[in-house]
Amino acid sequence: MQQIVNFILRNKTFLLFVLLLFVSVMLTIQSHSYHRSRFINSANFLSGGIYNASNSMSEFFDLKNQNKLLQEDNKRLKSILYNTKQTPDTNYIDSTNYNKKYKFTAAQVIRNSYATTNNILLLNKGDNDSIKQDFGVVSSKGIIGIVEKTNRNYATVLSILNTTSSISAKLKKTPHFGSLKWNGNSPNTIQLSEIPKIATVAKGDTIITSGRSAIFPKGIPVGTISNFKLDNAENYYEIDIVLFNDMTSIEHVYIIENKDAKIIENILKDND
Repeated sequence: MQQIVNFILRNKTFLLFVLLLFVSVMLTIQSHSYHRSRFINSANFLSGGIYNASNSMSEFFDLKNQNKLLQEDNKRLKSILYNTKQTPDTNYIDSTNYNKKYKFTAAQVIRNSYATTNNILLLNKGDNDSIKQDFGVVSSKGIIGIVEKTNRNYATVLSILNTTSSISAKLKKTPHFGSLKWNGNSPNTIQLSEIPKIATVAKGDTIITSGRSAIFPKGIPVGTISNFKLDNAENYYEIDIVLFNDMTSIEHVYIIENKDAKIIENILKDND
């Protein structure tokens, strides 16, 4: 307390000047509308800047929660997208059981390899989340891979950048389909084979999943054609596809469960 008193005594002249200046400024603001409006605008600008900085800081620390909410929204939208009944045509039999056929679970990639020929991803979802072998995995941009193994809390995923992986895919513009495989070279490019030469193929065409398996719904994006040629027998195309996904920077994914997978597998076994 004594130090405060000593400070005031030492600086009494300056403090008196500051007080008188403050009083004069307040009197000026109160008696002149122009000065009053300028003061209010300046005060609003200052407080707005403080609130904006505070809000930006809050948003920064809330990014994790916001990403989680965004994932949940995307999961809901994807579920609606792939569970919407298809438009009937002459070859389509409508079924009320098609609705809500696919279940989507948001997950995070905690490990990702892409520099070897047998690349695997590790996800933070497992048996406790009802994740099982042969569930499909996609991101907001397209296909990622297939669940290979699970334990209570984690799942490994056979990446599309794995030379042992084979997924059915098709040309978006035509019904022709083939096998999606990786030749082990660039992590940005994958190969599509077994497309017959009667198919109309062009650079820039989009490739999607064919829906001819119990793993992926039809229409999930894969990439675009960058190059193509006929095989040695000149019966089928060998097609290079630039992936929509950047497989070297995958963070958030969605695991797809086809609720009819067991039924489909049983039917196929009965026909073997």
